[in-house]
Amino acid sequence: MPRLRDIGIIAFPMVVSQASETVNYFVDRLFLSHLGKLYIAGALTGGITAIWASSFFVGIFMFVNALVAQHHGAGKHSGCARAAAQAVRLAFMSWPLLLLTIPLVRFLLGTLGHRADQIAIEMSYFSILMYGALFNLLRYALTGFFTGLGRTRIVMLANIAGMLVNIPANWILIFGRLGVPALGMRGAAIGSLCGSAVIMLILMAVYFSKPYRREFNTAGELGFDKSLMKKLLEYGTPAGLEFFLNISAFNLFIQLMHSYSADTAAAVTIALNYDMLAFVPMMGVGFAATTLTGRCMGAGNLKAAERAIRLNLYTAWSYAAIFVLLFSFGAGPLVNVFAERLEGGGAAVAAMAKTMLRLAAVYVLADATQVIFAGALRGAGDTKFVMRMSVILHWAFVGIIFYTVKIAALPALTSWYVFIGFALLLGVAMFLRYRFGKWRELSLVD
Repeated sequence: MPRLRDIGIIAFPMVVSQASETVNYFVDRLFLSHLGKLYIAGALTGGITAIWASSFFVGIFMFVNALVAQHHGAGKHSGCARAAAQAVRLAFMSWPLLLLTIPLVRFLLGTLGHRADQIAIEMSYFSILMYGALFNLLRYALTGFFTGLGRTRIVMLANIAGMLVNIPANWILIFGRLGVPALGMRGAAIGSLCGSAVIMLILMAVYFSKPYRREFNTAGELGFDKSLMKKLLEYGTPAGLEFFLNISAFNLFIQLMHSYSADTAAAVTIALNYDMLAFVPMMGVGFAATTLTGRCMGAGNLKAAERAIRLNLYTAWSYAAIFVLLFSFGAGPLVNVFAERLEGGGAAVAAMAKTMLRLAAVYVLADATQVIFAGALRGAGDTKFVMRMSVILHWAFVGIIFYTVKIAALPALTSWYVFIGFALLLGVAMFLRYRFGKWRELSLVD
């Protein structure tokens, strides 16, 4: 039976890994806030659009976790390496497609009403991230292998190393330190790619190290496996589509909010920057839920899977409770870290961002709930339901936001209230599927 210690062994390194990723985003935007409102908003738009562009393939690679976990639980070690090899093959195939999104994104930003100077800043960030997207694709493919095995400490150390490269690289490249010319937004993107490259190289070195070659035959299982590739695409495509469509919806939400005004764009960016500090590390606990559920289901132990899900949920709720208190009572000082650096003092930006952050405290627990139950359902193989429900709710939410922003021209805070309601509803939907769904009858192992 899984114990809280088992959750900690898998979840804690993944929480730290996701937290290091969040720190990268946070520091990026903190540095760029010195350059002005357009830069801090442009970092969010360019960054989330880069995530959107690669989200379909990253979503598929996230399913490698469940596939490896179930093969590991069934004692089929060579299948673990073969599954990872198919994901690596897919990463190389998908990179050229991502380069084709660069002109498409430029067109879409213009269609959404972004100003020419804003688009120039956003595209300088986005384009560089796409040219180096292969680092991220390979990184996620290999992360799925180690996470599925429950060896998340390796992922944690790689992510910490990437962060320790990313932050100083951004400082040097954005502001022009140590004799390097100041590159501004382009420097932020290049620094981020340096961090991603370090993470990918560390994971690859461990993957092909002697212990892994001996235990999983990683060097010998590099060939194409039709059956496993079919399974990866069959079950991973719903996860990939879900991630792509959800990120598309969330990206559209951000662009619509940014279309209110420069002040609103900056306020939304500040609020979401802190929201990410709560949400992204919780995804680490979600990965643990996927891994342990997959492992228990692969071993045919349903009761152990249910216990693992409960323990993951309690862990995520405990973490989320910290941010409920922090957002409720510390919104002022948190927002001022950014707002005081903006031109004109940022008083209007600060007032709006503080309100948004206090409201965010309402849905943090719901976020934790949906992350854990969705992760558990994916681990069991119930990816199609998670995709359908999540996509339906995301796009219904965006439809309402389009109405509030573009048709009814309601205040920005009204649209933010809609965002809060959407997060609460998503948590309820995932809980109900866990409680009454057919995930208990599924298996991914032949």
